[in-house]
Amino acid sequence: MVDLKGLNIPLAEAIKRAKRIKLLITDVDGVLTDTGVYFGPEGEVMKRFSIRDGMGVERLRTECGVDTGIMTGENSPAVQKRAEKLKIVHYFPGIKDKRSLFGEIVSKGEFAADEIAFIGDDYNDTGIIDEAVFTASPADGMPYIRSLVDYVCSVNAGYGAYRDFAELIIYLRGLSEE
Repeated sequence: MVDLKGLNIPLAEAIKRAKRIKLLITDVDGVLTDTGVYFGPEGEVMKRFSIRDGMGVERLRTECGVDTGIMTGENSPAVQKRAEKLKIVHYFPGIKDKRSLFGEIVSKGEFAADEIAFIGDDYNDTGIIDEAVFTASPADGMPYIRSLVDYVCSVNAGYGAYRDFAELIIYLRGLSEE
């Protein structure tokens, strides 16, 4: 069952926004991962991802026709491998100015601003939170970010926050706006 308690906007507005979405962009550290970084014996960075989030990507794609994008400040081989495994074609590593990239995505014409949702957790996400049509934060996102977004997930980063938002979108798309 979807938890609607995290909605910071009226249900009718959330339904309207969810039905517009064609692309859900996610941050990585603090959304898909639990913000922890693991180092292997050779100094390689390893990250922990939730399998549940992967199912959220798949369900959005197959049931709703919604693509997923990854936008991250790092250029991590682990994240690239995860994106490849999930068949995510909209992968943007090494991004320092997320608002500018959002503008570039819109200017290419494949997606309008009111067709892009976003989930992020920290101050570097505010630029895109201001622009996206429907926004979310994990339950443990920074308090300032949680105050800005349309939905605060019921679970923490790295433990299915992306899936929680994906399930909300799927659920809302099945509801009437009345």
